[in-house]
Amino acid sequence: MPELKDREELQQMRAKYERSFQAEQKKIIVCAGTGCVSAGSLEIYQRLINLLEGRNMPCAVELKNEPEAGLTGIKRSGCHGFCEMGPLVLIEPEGCLYLKVKLEDCEEIIEKTIVKNEIIDRLVYTKDGKLYSKRLDIPFYKKQKRLALEHCGQINALSIKEYLAIGGYRAFEKALFEMSADDIVQVISESNLRGRGGAGFPTGRKWAEAKRQRAIPKYIICNGDEGDPGAFMDRSVMEGDPHRMIEGMMIGALACGASEGYIYVRAEYPLAVSRLGIAIEQAKKLGLLGEHILGSDFNFNLTISRGAGAFVCGEGSALISSIEGKRGMPRVKPPRTAEHGLFNQPTVLNNVETFAAVPLIIEQGAAWYKSIGPETSPGTKAFALTGNIANTGLIEVPMGIKLRDIVFDVGGGIPGGGEFKAVQVGGPSGGCLTAEHLDLPMDFDSLKKAGAMIGSGGLVVMDEKTCMVEIARYFMNFTQNESCGKCIPCREGTKLMLGILERIVAGEGRAGDIERLLELADTISSTALCGLGKTAPSPVISTIRYFRAEYEAHINEKHCPAGACQKLKKLFVDDQLCIGCTKCVKACPVGAISGEKKVAHTIDSAKCIKCGACVGGCPKKAIKTAA
Repeated sequence: MPELKDREELQQMRAKYERSFQAEQKKIIVCAGTGCVSAGSLEIYQRLINLLEGRNMPCAVELKNEPEAGLTGIKRSGCHGFCEMGPLVLIEPEGCLYLKVKLEDCEEIIEKTIVKNEIIDRLVYTKDGKLYSKRLDIPFYKKQKRLALEHCGQINALSIKEYLAIGGYRAFEKALFEMSADDIVQVISESNLRGRGGAGFPTGRKWAEAKRQRAIPKYIICNGDEGDPGAFMDRSVMEGDPHRMIEGMMIGALACGASEGYIYVRAEYPLAVSRLGIAIEQAKKLGLLGEHILGSDFNFNLTISRGAGAFVCGEGSALISSIEGKRGMPRVKPPRTAEHGLFNQPTVLNNVETFAAVPLIIEQGAAWYKSIGPETSPGTKAFALTGNIANTGLIEVPMGIKLRDIVFDVGGGIPGGGEFKAVQVGGPSGGCLTAEHLDLPMDFDSLKKAGAMIGSGGLVVMDEKTCMVEIARYFMNFTQNESCGKCIPCREGTKLMLGILERIVAGEGRAGDIERLLELADTISSTALCGLGKTAPSPVISTIRYFRAEYEAHINEKHCPAGACQKLKKLFVDDQLCIGCTKCVKACPVGAISGEKKVAHTIDSAKCIKCGACVGGCPKKAIKTAA
């Protein structure tokens, strides 16, 4: 691919690849997100290629430089989102999505769907006896609106040719040749795009502040350090559509006058690091990164900085310290990073999803973006949907959608007929919402009023068997382990809170523990150095607010209402089932079970350590558990 000298050459190249993309008669798109790759999707991809070649059917794994009619394009795409059902194979232009595809299904897919245009019923989504052969008809996708994830599952994630073919770098081209820096900042400000990294800070205001600074050089940083448990939204964009994010960074650089950018990615995301590296090299070879881009005076270079997976490095100042080669620890603000950021220079720092939204806003305008969702929180938000829910995976929905729509329509409800109890929103910095919040609009302001926050976008759904005190302990344990230790409120305060929660779930709670937790939470929130410390008590505060009775049952009655806390469970022998075989007596490591042969046995609760060895040893399943 030749280096592009000017705007006209870029437009010509884009038009050429667009024609080649449209000329493909069929497209087989195999999900190559991390989940599907781990389930064997790359083997399926290679098997499909071998079958096409074995039949001498014209196919292309790389977009042709010139249009060629009759080809079947076979592609490794980014994450399709429906991770519960992977590996996924999408057939276009029919829009037919095959689920849980196995290697042995490949020959049938080629024979029936590619050659004969027939649908294989057993591979499509089924619910209540109804077949959903088209991807967009599946309930999981129907209420979604994919903008940041628009191209994930649609194009080859490793090909700049395909990104150009669907209009890639057109927004950058417009910003470079038709807009001033002030114009760009104004459009982003008018769109009311708020940062998707957690706090929801207005992106236009941040860019305007960096633009106002006179110091040179300035920097652009993309925060790809996604440390929340279960969150993988940013990873999916970096793996599935890296050029969209890079294009957003280039537009941000034009707006604030930066000539150098960094993408901070955790080293635990090797696929994202690899694909970002490929995308950067492709852009460099085309002359879209480097000096005098497209014959202009604009210079911009990108570097990948790999982090070590510290949760605190998701905080802006800690992330910058890490890029500078120092220990990743936050500092007191102000000054903000827009004034004194990387190497003490003005710096714009946004996360992956925020940058991915920028090209669409520049191309389609602020009014279009504001038409999606509430005016104060427009656009869409990607969530990682996990927990006790039928359809786990990656979703993107309009801001303002009701929680009920996400849980029951997109997510498919609680599996096995279970009852919805709560959802943890925003990971360790977020809070819990309950059934009374099911009609709450999912946007920055509504969630804040309810004591939660969108955070980076983790959504963990819980059923009636989930203990909310244990959930609070889990998140506090995570936060305490990840505290950088720089400030005392976070370092010591979270340790004290964790100790109290551990006692409560172990049946050793004391009168006044709830009040002590709330007092510590207030102190930490008021005095911690950084945002991560300030929000660390949020899961505890929200679970006490909405599930105080569960805390009181643990403390006062030594009883876990959900029956989930192992140390509060009681084992007993069902004397109607027990045959007195003595196998449980032999299995018990502490001598808690007694009884003669052929006579029902008993368990001494004072000695029992609830290890469960007796349960596995009983041939009649006579050992029962009481909460």
